[in-house]
This record gives sequence, C-alpha cells and structure tokens, in this order.
Amino acid sequence: MNASHSASYAAAGVDIEAGYEGVRLMKEHVQRTFIPGVISDIGGFGGLFAPELGGMAEPVLVSGTDGVGTKQRIAQLMGVHDTVGIDCVAMCVNDIVCCGAKPLFFLDYIAIGKNVPEKVASLVAGVAEGCVRAGCALIGGETAEHPGTMAPDDYDLAGFSVGIVDRAKILDNARMRPGDVILALPSSGLHSNGYSLVRKVFDVEHADLGKVYDELGKPLGEVLLTPTEIYVKPVLAALAAADVRGLSHITGGGFYENIPRAIPDGLCAKVEKAAIRTPAVFPLLQELGGIPERDMYNTYNMGVGMTAVVSRESADDALAALRGAGCEAYVLGEIAAGEEKVRLC
Repeated sequence: MNASHSASYAAAGVDIEAGYEGVRLMKEHVQRTFIPGVISDIGGFGGLFAPELGGMAEPVLVSGTDGVGTKQRIAQLMGVHDTVGIDCVAMCVNDIVCCGAKPLFFLDYIAIGKNVPEKVASLVAGVAEGCVRAGCALIGGETAEHPGTMAPDDYDLAGFSVGIVDRAKILDNARMRPGDVILALPSSGLHSNGYSLVRKVFDVEHADLGKVYDELGKPLGEVLLTPTEIYVKPVLAALAAADVRGLSHITGGGFYENIPRAIPDGLCAKVEKAAIRTPAVFPLLQELGGIPERDMYNTYNMGVGMTAVVSRESADDALAALRGAGCEAYVLGEIAAGEEKVRLC
C-alpha cells in the first residue's frame, strides 16, 4: 500500500490516492500489450524497451504523436470511455507505418478534470486494445488531474508511438510511376477527424445520441464513436508481399491534403469516385449539414482510411496480402502524369 498522502493537495482538488488506484486497475490492460522487448512494468519514471535489431543493416526510429480531438466529447456525453483509446493509438501508428515502420511501443497522456480511477482505467483499456491491434506495447503514460482548469467530467487523451524500419526499406515515392495502381484500405467510418463539424451538424450537446437514423441502422452515438481502423498488420503484410511505393493515412484534410503527401512532383493520383465504398454516415452528414462535396473530400476520409500505391505488376499480390490480414482492400484508381497531385474523376 502506498503511504503517500497530502491533505493539502486533496483540498486543492487533486486526489493522488485515486491516481494510485487508477494505476492498479489499468495494470491488467497494460500487460495484455506486452511483447518481446518490454523490460519494464508501468509505474517507473520511464518505459524501457529493447528492440530486436537482428537482420537490420541500419535501423531507423520513426515516431508519431496525436490525440483523439473533439471525438472524445461524444464519449463523455455517452459515458463510454473504452473506445477512444483505440482512436488515439490508431492516429499515431497509422502515421508511422506510412514510412514502412513497424510500431514498437506507445505511451499515453490523459489530462482529466477529476480522477475517477474506473474512468481512467477504461480509457487505458481502450489504449491497450489499440496497442494489441497494432502489435505494439503500452510501456508507460501519465494521468494528470486538472481541477479548476477542466470540468470534472472532461478529459483530453493524447499519445505517441515509436517504430523502427531498416533505412533501405523506408518508403520512397521516387520509384512511383504512371500506371501504378492505387488501392483503398476501407475505413470504419468517420475515424477521428472533422468532429467539430460533426458535433455542429448533429448538435450533439442537445441531440438524442440513441436515435436510430434509417440510413445508419444503429444509434447515432454508436456510429459516431466507431473506433478508427488500425492498418498496421495489413500494411506490414503488403510491404512484405508486394512492391509498395507510397502510403497515405487519410486523416484531417481528407483526400486533397493527405494523398498528395505520398505523390512526387509531376505525378497525379487519379481517384475513381465511383469506386469509393462510402459508409452511410457520410452522405447523411453532408445532407443534414448542407456541406459541399469538395468540402466533404477535403475534411473526411469518405470511407477510405488509407491509400497504397503499388506497382501494377504486384497489385494482385498486395490485394491478397491485405485481404489475408483482414482488410478488404480494393482498387481505387491509378497514378498518371500531371501536376494536380490528386484528381477525383
């Protein structure tokens, strides 16, 4: 039992004993994520990880950081806290895998108005689930109680991940050519972007989040909280099986900002709009909000959580690898000569 206690700090609104209880409750979730390389448990001053470097000529560390954004407001309104942690992990690991890197470990940061141990443990359970899906370890984190600066029920969740790749295997779009095939890795829905607009359109502060729209077939709140898809395992399978020449994680900024990040100058990603498999939440959001089509494609993933550019000769191998890893990828378009970087046609 921890003997640390401060009545003065508690009077100021910070319950350090609740923090200890939160750590106790989250341990079982954290330990689910432990993979070879983890050499420390949570509770220390730093998380320790010994990477396996065998077979790598020049190992390169790749890092990524992000948060959940205002999607977590939906979680707070619904009292459902065990899914946004998956989003937090996804937003980080999906970025670093775009370099060709395998995520090794993750750390989270939770700022919360009032430390309720069960709520914090639920948040960490989601983070742990995301790490399991990504194949990385949760080796540490921080929970900070912020009385007086945050409402008691509010929290903000963020994190970062570190991965590794051999320098020779870092994705280089210099090999991209006209005729290369663009593959779509389907999203699970809105993922974690554009929620300020989502909250405005659905007026979530006053809406019935249990309402079932005919188009959705399930409660609105459940649809809005659907966790972000984690693409690490399918992408690593595709990298091993095919000639992958570029990857784009479709986050805030949608197609128009994210696809060009993997396209070199002089080439254009020609995306066939008719090929896109768009979940029902997107047209419903567009209709209710009166949102122009271009704004939708410039804000949301529209059903495509990630794109992969592969050589035409290896497209079938890439599709087989992705599908074999549980991702129902499909052909979205092709690379052509041009200066637009991305063209929806």
